[in-house]
Amino acid sequence: MAVRTARFALSCLVCVALSLAGALSAVAAELRIGLAADVTSLDPHFLNVAPNNDAAWHIFDALVHVDANARLIPGLAVSWRAINPTTWEFKLRKGVKFHDGSDFTAEDVIFSLERPATLAASPGPFSGFVKAIVAKKIIDPWTLQLKTAVPYAMLPYDLDSIFIVSKKAAAGASTEDFNSGKAAIGTGPYKLLRFARGDRIELARNDAYWGGKSPWDKVTLRILPADTARIAALLAGDVDAIESIPTADLTRLKANPNFRLEQKVSWRTMLLHMDQYRDHPPHLADKAGKPLAKNPFKDARVRLAISKAINRKAIVERVMEGNAIAAGNLVSPPVFGHVAALKAESYDPQAAKQLLAAAGFPDGFALTLDAPNDRYVNDEQIAQAVAQMLARIGIRIKVETMPASVYFAKARAGDFSFALLGWGSFSGDLALRALVATQNAATGYGAWNWGHYSNPKLDALLEQDFATLNDDKREALACEAATLALKDTPVILLHHQLASWAMKKSLTYAARTDEYTFARDFRPR
Repeated sequence: MAVRTARFALSCLVCVALSLAGALSAVAAELRIGLAADVTSLDPHFLNVAPNNDAAWHIFDALVHVDANARLIPGLAVSWRAINPTTWEFKLRKGVKFHDGSDFTAEDVIFSLERPATLAASPGPFSGFVKAIVAKKIIDPWTLQLKTAVPYAMLPYDLDSIFIVSKKAAAGASTEDFNSGKAAIGTGPYKLLRFARGDRIELARNDAYWGGKSPWDKVTLRILPADTARIAALLAGDVDAIESIPTADLTRLKANPNFRLEQKVSWRTMLLHMDQYRDHPPHLADKAGKPLAKNPFKDARVRLAISKAINRKAIVERVMEGNAIAAGNLVSPPVFGHVAALKAESYDPQAAKQLLAAAGFPDGFALTLDAPNDRYVNDEQIAQAVAQMLARIGIRIKVETMPASVYFAKARAGDFSFALLGWGSFSGDLALRALVATQNAATGYGAWNWGHYSNPKLDALLEQDFATLNDDKREALACEAATLALKDTPVILLHHQLASWAMKKSLTYAARTDEYTFARDFRPR
């Protein structure tokens, strides 16, 4: 009897221990991620840059989502269709709740589509994504029709970029109200607990999320722009995963049995913008420091000379240590509208010198190359490598780098004449629209065309492309537009980078072409 009692007691102790272990495991369901760039705001309509958008996706949703391969999938809209050439109908997901328990309806969508245009001080507006919409009609709480002035195939793509906020919480709210959490009421997988600017974002799981529960009760997004700090935090166990692995550390992490790596060809293309609209751009002079008689970037021969002077193979192999692909397109090979026939510009410094001489700059000139130093993989090193290469054809470069939070504000203000940018897009025609189409505030074209390149033939082709609802015909037009534009060297293409993540061996992550780091996609093994 005593033996049976002892066994029963032992069994009870085991059950208690297992229960405690389960409870501790549940309490410990926290994920800590080291982010590679600063998040400047949680207002999802204020500044259209990837780090802010990445953070916003944790709290908010859009009508349309994209999968890991950048293909459209349902979000807050379960379906969409063009019911006639100028009218799209979206069927909304029923039963969705905002974080405060209120119902998501078409009214919130209308409010969210209209809000970006009200943020006049936005340094990187989202308004271009809704410019095409000329009328909105609510059929019922879960059916919405959006009308465009002309046939427009890209509306579902554009609406992936417009986050849906609660009309109740956000009406009259300022950007600071979102940063404080007061207005940051979304339908996303996590609720905002705290945003400590420059340090961290703390999130709690939204148990009512329509897409299913995250495995993490709490998520902390640590802002660690410095590569060394991010790697050190992972190695020390201060974070569980990090994004944007410096190429110099990839081999070391691959060899470490305590960690795992995930990589995928990114949709991000690294490129250089050149000022092509001012007669005397800033920081551009002859080698004696005197103003030039004309802006060299306005001459296509100079732009081509710069492109030919850059050894992309060397950048890929030495700077990126093989973790990139030389670029001849604005979008990487998997992306809609990539033109296989367009190859990376050949390295030919002698031809570059001849082009400079023919354009009236036999002795070259001097300028400043501006770049961020905490936004893209090896961004400062890329800028330094380009400067060294251009020096060989007589163009003397001073490299100035700065944090992304400073860099993008200065870029939007027109402070740069020669500047580094990384850009990712769902399709080649959308990349053309943002980066090289003629700037047009009314249509949203050229929103990131820092150089103000303008080609009326390109603009006309893009108009035709976006009015084509047949995907095969649209892709043909997108390829034609890319071929036309890129032969004129409107920007200097460098490479498509590989996106990378490192994490504890106990985790897995579904790597994404769009480079976003979503806590919900990390899973315990």
